[in-house]
Parts: sequence; structure tokens; C-alpha cells
Amino acid sequence: YTDWYFHHHIQPHFSLEEQHLFPILGEDHPLVKRAMAQHRRLKRLFTDEYEFKRNLSRIEDELESHIRFEERVLFQEIQAQISKSQTELPEILHRELPYEENMSDPFWE
Repeated sequence: YTDWYFHHHIQPHFSLEEQHLFPILGEDHPLVKRAMAQHRRLKRLFTDEYEFKRNLSRIEDELESHIRFEERVLFQEIQAQISKSQTELPEILHRELPYEENMSDPFWE
């Protein structure tokens, strides 16, 4: 289930942020660098097949910390820098990622 969730939700979400939101501040901005480092760490945790059980707990901690950082710090800075013509961009990005669930996964049995 975590593999499915990573490929259907986490990875597309990261890609949209990296392509559309982070360029507003620029790749050299310290907050963007921090977010990119967090994305890389989370990708490694989701894709490491050898430490899976240990990584589940780490994924929970890292993802919670990452979401808090984005909501409270990074997105506030992006919002402050965004032009009036770009103010709908975050809303548009979230509309492009409809949420779907995979209740048929054996995880739920």
C-alpha cells in the first residue's frame, strides 16, 4: 500500500510543487533547498526495500515534519512572493491532483 500511495499521491504532489511552486522563490532559496532535501529523504524512505519496517516509522515522522514546514513556513514565503496573476496557482495545483483511494489493496484486509 505504501508503494501505491507513494506513486499515486506523494510523487505526483512533489513533482507539481517542484515544477510550479518552488520556482517562484528559485532553486537557490534556502527554504526551497530545505524542501527539496526533505523530498529526497522521503523518496529514499519510500523506495528503500531493505529497511521497510524501520522506515515506516521514519516516513511518518518525516512526512509530518515536512507538511508542517511547508504549511507554516515555505508556503507562507511563496504566498508573500507570488504575483497577483499567480494567486490562484496553489488552488489550481491541488485541483489537478484528485485524491483516490485504493481500498482493494491487501493492506486493508
